[in-house]
Amino acid sequence: MGVRKNQANLTAQEKRAFVNAVLALKANGGYDPFVTTHNQFIVSDVDNGERTGHRSPSFLPWHRQYLLEFERALQAVDPSVNLPYWDWTADRTATAGIWGADFMGGNGRSSDGQVTTGPFAFSGGNWRLNVNTDSRTYLRRQLGTGVAQLPSRADADSVLAITTYDAAPWNSSSAGFRNNLEGWRGVNLHNRVHVWVGGQMATGMSPNDPVFWLHHCFVDKLWSEWQKRNPGQTYLPTAGTPDVIDLNDRMKPWNTVSPADLLDHSGTYTYDTGF
Repeated sequence: MGVRKNQANLTAQEKRAFVNAVLALKANGGYDPFVTTHNQFIVSDVDNGERTGHRSPSFLPWHRQYLLEFERALQAVDPSVNLPYWDWTADRTATAGIWGADFMGGNGRSSDGQVTTGPFAFSGGNWRLNVNTDSRTYLRRQLGTGVAQLPSRADADSVLAITTYDAAPWNSSSAGFRNNLEGWRGVNLHNRVHVWVGGQMATGMSPNDPVFWLHHCFVDKLWSEWQKRNPGQTYLPTAGTPDVIDLNDRMKPWNTVSPADLLDHSGTYTYDTGF
């Protein structure tokens, strides 16, 4: 069973192992399908129609399974690798260690947003974007441009205090923990981070930026924390709801797992600390 650690506490060797596994997955053709899948669901998930990966109750279990699929792909390269998470309530600046040249690389340059440092810089020859919004094949970031500040600890705590998982109409206008964490209402957690990073992270093809996985790993950790704090609450809706995934419905694109299958992750992975 793996332990997912705060990226700020990774050893130099653990950072290298993670980066090398990501680069190897990119080189063997296994990375880009994850980008394609995410974009397909961003495009197809709508408030007034079928929605699975976003704008819906299954946002959290869908991404939990998506992270597991990616983590397993990395572990096929290097069995020692587990996904790290980025606690953006603590590491909240463009100079935080996560943006070091030994890990995610830094901000994009002012002229075109191109990331020029770190292992995912285009100039290194190992990170060409093949699934993209336009002809530019380099990784782009604009840290802190789209929105000035990342969510704070107080912001996250305010969302964790919401005791109901989700509510009708089960979309981006819903009250409840899921929608406040996803960021369509309230203090805006998940969505705000995508906008703060900018570049590819502000598009449906956001997994083109490897920081996507660390961001979503922390979103998953926050859901895990909410589950611990609210043992009497569970996934909603449970049955008979049009256009969304009920508790025991199987989720595309895998069609093998339901939200119910993903509520308890303790047999597969744990997190290094609570929140």
